Amino acid sequence: MTVARAESEERGLTRIEADDRVVVLARTMRAQNAVAETAWSDGARNWVRFGATCLGQALYRQSSIFAGTTDAPGWSHVELSYFRDIVPLDVINDLVFQRPPEEAGLLRAEMLLTTPSSFIMPQPWRGLSQGSQRQASLEFIHVLPARLCDYRDVMRRFIGPAAAALVANDTIGTFRAMETVAVLYRSPSLAIDWNQIHLCEVDAGAFTGFGQLFDAAFRSSAPDGSASALARLREIRTIPRWTLNDAVIEAAFV
Repeated sequence: MTVARAESEERGLTRIEADDRVVVLARTMRAQNAVAETAWSDGARNWVRFGATCLGQALYRQSSIFAGTTDAPGWSHVELSYFRDIVPLDVINDLVFQRPPEEAGLLRAEMLLTTPSSFIMPQPWRGLSQGSQRQASLEFIHVLPARLCDYRDVMRRFIGPAAAALVANDTIGTFRAMETVAVLYRSPSLAIDWNQIHLCEVDAGAFTGFGQLFDAAFRSSAPDGSASALARLREIRTIPRWTLNDAVIEAAFV
């Protein structure tokens, strides 16, 4: 994974921009038994089989539902596969359309691109360490389609810079905002919809949401626009489900 901007290098951060084109294949799944998780984790460990464009895979197991606007049944695992430029067709067939029987339980598969100025990681990122008190926060967000440009503007101008400050001082592990560009498969039983996924690592025991964390970061990164930015977000998006997760396997980007 390449470092996007010089100012990010100076702060010890990797920031992925639109012209860097990192593509993510996400699978949202419900494990039927322990065999399923074993199959998924074995596959994630063997991500090199997907070729030179694959940057790594990660598998997360849901620990708890943090918040949401729906009580609809959910899922147990989320898998993220990162690629440079393009996801090969044989990978899509392998993970989405021609899965072996032990990998039953797929609820949704989608392609995502990184949200400009809002995909931020420390250099180098080695994943959640063994024994870490942090968990992976996964927000499944639905932005009104007619307001996607407005949403990207808020992310680029306000949320991204504030998140970079939080990552730089290790308040959160990463901030990875991704937006859905194509849904490859969706189970008829899945009653929840979204078009954005946000991933970061938080101290699970003390985590109460991002309000206070971002408020403090805004004071230094965007003191004049934070209130209006948050108000705009409340107008244009909802969060159908927000979960805390344990990392089963996590990609180690360099």
